[in-house]
Amino acid sequence: MTEQEHLRKELQDKIGEIGSADILVGIPSYNNSKTIGRVVQAVSAGLAKYFPDAKSILVNSDGGSVDDTRKIVAETSFDLENILVSHRVNPIYKISTPYHGIPGKGSAFRMIYEIASALKVRACAVFDSDLRSITPEWVELLLRPILKEGFDYVAPYYQRHKYDGTITNSIVYPLTRALYGKRIRQPIGGEFGFSGEMAEYFLSKDVWETDVARFGIDIWMTTEAIARGSKICQAYLGAKIHDPKDPGSDLSAMLAQVMGALLNLMNEHVELWKGVKGSEPVPLFGFQYDVGLEPVAVSVERMLKNFDLGLQEFLPLWEGVLSKAVLSELESLRPVDEGLKFPDALWVRVIYEFALAARQNSMTRDHLLKSLTPLYLGRVASFVLETREINHWEVENKIENLCRVFEDNKPFLIEAWDKPPNTGGES
Repeated sequence: MTEQEHLRKELQDKIGEIGSADILVGIPSYNNSKTIGRVVQAVSAGLAKYFPDAKSILVNSDGGSVDDTRKIVAETSFDLENILVSHRVNPIYKISTPYHGIPGKGSAFRMIYEIASALKVRACAVFDSDLRSITPEWVELLLRPILKEGFDYVAPYYQRHKYDGTITNSIVYPLTRALYGKRIRQPIGGEFGFSGEMAEYFLSKDVWETDVARFGIDIWMTTEAIARGSKICQAYLGAKIHDPKDPGSDLSAMLAQVMGALLNLMNEHVELWKGVKGSEPVPLFGFQYDVGLEPVAVSVERMLKNFDLGLQEFLPLWEGVLSKAVLSELESLRPVDEGLKFPDALWVRVIYEFALAARQNSMTRDHLLKSLTPLYLGRVASFVLETREINHWEVENKIENLCRVFEDNKPFLIEAWDKPPNTGGES
């Protein structure tokens, strides 16, 4: 018996021993020994405090960690006296197992879906293993709408520093909202709740040999939940504290991965989003409150430099991607004295025209998406310069305005979707 077969048998034996469960909480991991112990403690405390009568299982789906991640999961415990539990608590079962298949977060989630299906659970939640702000209340907020309110899918709603999550704020949220008509603020947040039925649905999809298995699982789950017509809500979790990156640092690979996932989903669900007009709010559970947020350092100078270099390097390539009107406006944006104003309407046209170029296969997808990086950095630099002196809620208003520009310009995208490739000759 190979090692993989032995591990699979151990997992099957453990599932057979447990039999069935009410709740499953999944924690995908890869070399997270410094943070995963706190996540396990918070999840265990949340299950004990808020769902003491439920039969619960915690699953660590590991990507082959070479540190003590799995050992810490197995050995981490919590003190019942510190979480105000006054009546009987069912034991919380643990499974820590390596996943199989293509390395990536999607494959880790697939293992979680498989175990949820085998145990016929009613509700699931997943948490990133590098969280530093997780509390036991997060467990209740993601699971209670499933168990008590009949929702199928719960997306997280965080309060984040205004320069944290710039890919989400400038592309993922406004584009997803404009396409599918649902105002899900954090469609790639990392923490989600979903029903056992949704786990079965995700597991049934034939995507596990694609990029979804490597990256893009978060936006894939959110989009599939919308496309299925599932009952969706959001849960306010407060602050998400992790290790944010300066938007001016090298985010090229991440940007290309996220955009690639969005574009693949656009192609798959084209008939759905073509028929959607405007957007509507999604129910939000939890008490909203202001939280202390860790500052995110940004280097506007570096972003402006990369934007200017990109204008010089990629202009010939963009001539086959962007319309003459957009190219002309971009060329007029060259930074002057560390100042740049990148208008919302121009940014929306850039994203839509890149989506059209990817649709029309005007060049290799990887090359195309990597050429978006300097434009993204220019847009973020402009956003930082514009918002330095305003607070979180005022920034949210600006993001709301951007979303409305995406929605208002959607007819352009729909009309151009099935046209021949743009050669840069049209405005």
